Amino acid sequence: MTGTTDTAVPTTGVQSLQLTPEAMNLAQNITPWDVEGAVVDGKAQPIDYNMLIEKFGTRKIDAAILERFEKVTGHKPHMLLRRGVFFSHRDLAGILDRHEQGKPFYLYTGRGPSRDHMHIGHMLPFMFCKWLQDVFDVPLVIQLTDDEKFLFKPKLTLDEVYANSAKAVHELAAMGFRPEKTFIFSNMDYMGGAFYRNILSISRSITFNKAKATFGFDNSSVIGRIHFPSIQAAPAFCSSFPEIFGTRKDIPCLIPCAIDQDPYFRLTRDVAQPLKHKKPSLIHSQFLPALQGTTSKMSSSIDSTAVFMNDTPAQIKNKINKYAFSGGQTSLEEHRQFGGNPDVDVAYQYLTYFLDDDEEVAQLAEGYRKGEISTGEMKARCIKVLQEFIGEIQERAKSVSNQLLADLQNPSFPRKFASLDKK
Repeated sequence: MTGTTDTAVPTTGVQSLQLTPEAMNLAQNITPWDVEGAVVDGKAQPIDYNMLIEKFGTRKIDAAILERFEKVTGHKPHMLLRRGVFFSHRDLAGILDRHEQGKPFYLYTGRGPSRDHMHIGHMLPFMFCKWLQDVFDVPLVIQLTDDEKFLFKPKLTLDEVYANSAKAVHELAAMGFRPEKTFIFSNMDYMGGAFYRNILSISRSITFNKAKATFGFDNSSVIGRIHFPSIQAAPAFCSSFPEIFGTRKDIPCLIPCAIDQDPYFRLTRDVAQPLKHKKPSLIHSQFLPALQGTTSKMSSSIDSTAVFMNDTPAQIKNKINKYAFSGGQTSLEEHRQFGGNPDVDVAYQYLTYFLDDDEEVAQLAEGYRKGEISTGEMKARCIKVLQEFIGEIQERAKSVSNQLLADLQNPSFPRKFASLDKK
């Protein structure tokens, strides 16, 4: 699954931009390749997620659907749901209906391997998918869009993106995904058979005008980019995976992804029923902010904006202390007097993504607003949490075997689910 193309962000902790007069006010721009908050009077603004719900025509995840989720599954919603990180959806209620009725569905997500290691923002959909998979006991397919990265990032070679895919599988295996429930595939390897037949059917169902209106393609766009949406759409059709689902076309999927990926799946939902498949459901996440602030997303292409899964404890500490935008005052004295703003403080924001203790997260926010917790103390807590999170995965990665990697990528590995016997 493609991610946004990595673009430069400011390398200082200032959330404002030096702009020409004509660029003092700009609307936010969220596409599968660019994520940019609005600019108002020359100052970059945080991304407006409510505006995206309205623009994309999705539905907000509200208290009612969280309550139903807990009732249907018997599980307290994941922290990323409770805290609104996954904030929007398309037909999540339909998936809950199927689970309640004992009917099958599966999970689908992906990764665009633009470099050799993922950063912590890339981990969010996989953390969430692992939890969903355990809660629902359903298959998960993970698409590695090495082809997309080759097409959309001209500096990358085919060999580089393919090697990045292999390293992504290793990191995913270290997260605890098991081949009995999970199939991970590189598009460059899996292309063919039922998967390619679905790609062809989808590609004949989407006109260039429709793709251009959805993605902004123009006459300079290479044809590989124009065709790619049909490749990302195909895993949303269960018949792309006959080794798991046989010849069935009536099993829908739930796609956890960042909100910038929604345009791909709006098109997929448009063509699903004419092609005799179920429409996919989606659940959308916010973006993990760059170290420099909440106006931009974490970027793989600029080391100073991101914390990577191969970073050492010392590198994590240095990046948070040096680059993480602070919501505190200019001096400790002023901070004690006036307090800070956790809503823009990057260290606090990262804790809302990676610290599961709701009570502690609330206490950190309150203490920061009152000035009782300093920026240094907030950063220290964030550093510890990220060091533990990354360190645990790095340690598990040491024991990942070649056999496990092969099994995860083997489409014929036995994957049996009782619910697949039901219509």
